[in-house]
Amino acid sequence: MKETTMERARIEFFYDLSSPWTYLAFTNLHPILDRTDTSAILRPILVGGVFNAVNQSVYASREATDNRKLNHAWKVMRDWSKLAGVEMNFPSQYHPAKSVVAMRMACTLADDMPALTKFTQAAFESYFGRQENLDDPETLVAVANAVGLDGEAMQAAAQTDAVKALLRSNTEEVIARGGYGSPTIFVDKTRMYFGNDQLPLVEFALKEKPE
Repeated sequence: MKETTMERARIEFFYDLSSPWTYLAFTNLHPILDRTDTSAILRPILVGGVFNAVNQSVYASREATDNRKLNHAWKVMRDWSKLAGVEMNFPSQYHPAKSVVAMRMACTLADDMPALTKFTQAAFESYFGRQENLDDPETLVAVANAVGLDGEAMQAAAQTDAVKALLRSNTEEVIARGGYGSPTIFVDKTRMYFGNDQLPLVEFALKEKPE
């Protein structure tokens, strides 16, 4: 993601690292930003909090082994991963992940978008590529350190009240603005899109004049 501030960014990307579709959207958003000369800001959320508030049906659909739509979605996800050039070894033994620690660590970088982008990319590769434990603090520290960040400092900061409050605030905000999962993408504050499949609409919106 390009360096940006909340005020300048036309795109807000609300996301949770535990979502495979979010990894695909994160990857596929980059060329759209380049083609449209647009900036984006990453907004870490806790998708479980969103589901609990407004989309509890997702839990029942996961448990239904004969759910044709869900079973087909796994196949479509594998196709998307090939198209995007993303290594997607999912699900692993660590699925589903709670992702609380991971998303708090992401929030520690909220004021440094290049660093947050690096950590986000590395965490996605860890969980979905190498099948590492997204809920293990030591794994997350190692992931951050591997891309030149201070994982120990991030882990310490993730335990502060301010960072915990930021994650709650982001999650409550996306719910209040109509979101129901990850990733939820806003163009120019008001035009909401959901998921990897709606990225063409995101690009279409970016090419129109802001409303």
